[in-house]
Amino acid sequence: MDKTYSTAAEAVADIPSGASLAVGGFGLSGNPIQLIDAVLASGPTDLSVVSNNCGVDGWGLGVLLNAGRIAKISASYVGENKEFARQYLEGELEVELMPQGTLAEKLRAGGSGIAAFFTRTGTGTQVALGGLPQRYDSEGNVVKASEPKEVRSFALGGEEHDYVLEESIVTDYALVHAAVGDRHGNLVFNEAARQFSPAAAMAGKVCIAQVEKLVEPGEIDPDDVHLPGVFVHRIIEVGTDIEKRIEKRTVRVRETGDGPADAGHASSGTADGTAKKEA
Repeated sequence: MDKTYSTAAEAVADIPSGASLAVGGFGLSGNPIQLIDAVLASGPTDLSVVSNNCGVDGWGLGVLLNAGRIAKISASYVGENKEFARQYLEGELEVELMPQGTLAEKLRAGGSGIAAFFTRTGTGTQVALGGLPQRYDSEGNVVKASEPKEVRSFALGGEEHDYVLEESIVTDYALVHAAVGDRHGNLVFNEAARQFSPAAAMAGKVCIAQVEKLVEPGEIDPDDVHLPGVFVHRIIEVGTDIEKRIEKRTVRVRETGDGPADAGHASSGTADGTAKKEA
């Protein structure tokens, strides 16, 4: 039952080229940076990645993207990465975009053994009708587009609506970051990091978790567990003294009773999902 590994390199050593990865995090909150860096160092290529986004240039999944290791990304938001846009538009990267809630449910359902589900999200749009560009060639022509999806009408709660069929997602591996974990793999996520990480962890046939604090079984109150250890196969401790970057800094003038006061403060998300103020 002890699922601990000594290093990130050891935990990801068997991830091969061509593998599919579900990666947790919400923006830069809760990114499993040490595991991502270990995958970069170990060398697999042609990876298919499923994640909320693809990090930013030089951080998070952006380091794998910059190294040309990702062949396909399935995500719901990709707006903060210039290299991502370049590779996509120049035909180097296949991209499958989907609504954010649909992505979360596809991962959760896959981890729960549910092959597919119907949802109203995306009905009447290219999500259901098909035609979303997934790959361009070097000349900017669309060479692969999304296929139409099955749409059926259901009466739910006395009202009939169209629903689109979405297939669930199961990946070869999952990489997640948690605030606390025990040796059996039970995990506790912090705030925004809880958004996609549990679902991503569930979707991986082999889930690898990095935690800031590793405790003994029984130290986590069962009511505090966000992801049961049954979904986690390997766990490493990375400590609390790790770099946590801010995705986007915003600055505003703070008002006081006498008028404008100190400027230059920003409230931002951190890697573990907390909010912090920077002067």
